[in-house]
Amino acid sequence: MHHHGYLWTGPKERFDNEALRRPPHPDPPPVGSKPELIQRYREVAEEFPNVDLPPLETAYWLIKPRSLVHGTWEEAKEAASWLGEQLAENAHRFASERDRDTTRLSMLVNSAAERLDSGADVSLGFYLERPSYLSLAAVTCSPNRLKPELACPLT
Repeated sequence: MHHHGYLWTGPKERFDNEALRRPPHPDPPPVGSKPELIQRYREVAEEFPNVDLPPLETAYWLIKPRSLVHGTWEEAKEAASWLGEQLAENAHRFASERDRDTTRLSMLVNSAAERLDSGADVSLGFYLERPSYLSLAAVTCSPNRLKPELACPLT
């Protein structure tokens, strides 16, 4: 078991585009469906695995391009430490003063280490000024507990 780190920062309105953050339905539209429905299904099926937006289900980071992996760690504490570094680096930009609280951030990192050690994934998100959004994730791999059918992006 190991963990991959993912980071995304961008405009809130792009993050809010849930259609590109959701995997396509496993079954394509039935024969005879409206052409625009078929076209939209094809677009999502093609774009979802490649778009850099954070997926709604954290485990789906594993199907994204390997270039989006910001780090890989064997130990949960190392992955949680990376999350902590990213939080510290971006805390001054958090829109909410509550989110900047160092005690709270430390508790998030400790909780992340425990969750990762148990085989779970961790996903954190913060609104930034301007309005932008920061998404951080550490995804357990080989296998992922919730989506064991998803292959490791680095193999």
